[in-house]
Amino acid sequence: MQQVRIFLISLSLGLSLGLNLIATPAQAAQVNVAVAANFTAPMKVIAAEFEKDTGHVAKPAYGSTGKFYAQIKNGAPFQMLLSADDETPAKLENEGLGVPGSRFTYAIGTLALWSAKDGVVDAKGDVLKQGQFNKLALANPKLAPYGKAAVEVLTGMGLLNTLRPKFVQGDNIAQTWQFVSTGNAELGFVALSQVTKDGKISSGSGWIVPSKLHTPIRQDALMLTTGKDNPAAEALMKYLKSEKAKAIIRGYGYDI
Repeated sequence: MQQVRIFLISLSLGLSLGLNLIATPAQAAQVNVAVAANFTAPMKVIAAEFEKDTGHVAKPAYGSTGKFYAQIKNGAPFQMLLSADDETPAKLENEGLGVPGSRFTYAIGTLALWSAKDGVVDAKGDVLKQGQFNKLALANPKLAPYGKAAVEVLTGMGLLNTLRPKFVQGDNIAQTWQFVSTGNAELGFVALSQVTKDGKISSGSGWIVPSKLHTPIRQDALMLTTGKDNPAAEALMKYLKSEKAKAIIRGYGYDI
């Protein structure tokens, strides 16, 4: 009888322990991700789906890739970088701050010339040649790849020096979008992902800039050395390569 009681107590403890393990996902972890500002909208969706599908938590911070580079160099607590270019992750990897072999292109960005008002920007971007506007917003080309691409487009069109006095520069593409959306600039170069829904410009007027007019905006992901043993970082790197994540990314106007 005594042996039966001991068995039942042991069984009860075992079941209780098992239930606690189920209720508390011991494998769940958090990854702090530095995310390029242009990727804000899709990353919010991906982060939610990632947590739902894996139990891990992705905690994004959004900003300019140039500033993230400086912060990472100074020890900022990020485990991953989703860059707006491919140069910064390569540089961090070469400097020993990224896990060798982890870098890959998670998205190829699309540049758009956009106005919050209907009828301002035509489908071919001829509004730039006409110059009938006071302010043209673009991201700082020294910090933001989308700003660099915008400068390449204007240079190729022979309009850079003519339009330079009209420039309003944002620190990143999010601030650039804000300049245009609030009317502080009549039009500006933004990421298509900021103004698109189902692959089409959802409000105002815009020109989707042909990719042949600028260097491809390859956006690379990198696991930082601080995330090497973080299961959430490893899981998110894999998740970004999944068909589900790719479908979300494409839905915001990016190529893969």
